[in-house]
Amino acid sequence: MRTVRAVAELRAALAPARRERVAIGLVPTMGALHEGHLALIRRAREQCDLVVVSVFVNPAQFNERSDLERYPRRESDDAALAAAAGAELLFAPPVEEVYPAGFATAVEVIGITDRLEGATRGSGHFRGVTTVVTKLLCMAMPDIAYFGQKDAQQTVVVRRLVQDLNLPVRIEVCPTVREADGLAMSSRNALLDPDQRSRARSLFDALEAARGLAARGERSSEALVDAALQTLGSFGVDPDYVALVDPETLEPLEQLAGRALLAIAARIGDVRLIDNTILEPTPASTSSQKALQGEAIATCNA
Repeated sequence: MRTVRAVAELRAALAPARRERVAIGLVPTMGALHEGHLALIRRAREQCDLVVVSVFVNPAQFNERSDLERYPRRESDDAALAAAAGAELLFAPPVEEVYPAGFATAVEVIGITDRLEGATRGSGHFRGVTTVVTKLLCMAMPDIAYFGQKDAQQTVVVRRLVQDLNLPVRIEVCPTVREADGLAMSSRNALLDPDQRSRARSLFDALEAARGLAARGERSSEALVDAALQTLGSFGVDPDYVALVDPETLEPLEQLAGRALLAIAARIGDVRLIDNTILEPTPASTSSQKALQGEAIATCNA
């Protein structure tokens, strides 16, 4: 594992692979690597010849100074974990390398960034995300970049960014990796005390409550969201939002008529967590279909 800190170093390290036309994979992270990140690195290792992991705590996407200052940082551990998972390069630039003096450019995706996280954290959050992702993609110029489904809105935004700017990179989204009790793995989980950690599982339980209701035939967005809210309330958790939205446009849905994204954000103490799941309407059971067919036959014979 080699660690580089300057863009020029990164490009020089990648130049031989680019000349040989081998596949380069990039896993962008803010560090404090956990099993979710390692799953992305392993997927990249399966699909690419050379894997780069970036570790950069991006100040531009934090709307609270205290959150930025408390964000866990442990680069030496990250380097060892990334290497064990199959990465060859760790790109860990200082802030001034990413945002040099006089930096005055921002990349912004309009519309889909106004909802969910954008509505709660402010317009600057996703502007910071899209700017740094664009820079990282231009710095490393990977063939494939890997993101986790836990940050569902981010993946939608990044895919739109890549499509709109004609960036020559494929965005690969990998499933959320969870703890044994269902809590989505996050670098912020390390900030939870034991009581908060116990309450944090409420996000997964809330998603499962809505999923169970959908499996029993419920289609009303209001009812599905209410099931999640009641579960959160039973843990004493007041969410920033619980929303059922279209998984591509993030427009709110009134009914579960096809694939839908159920997204949650909540604070557990001072730690803000997000989670989501995909819901789909369950087809009518065979017995229900037979009953409907029987009613139709009876009506025809009447």
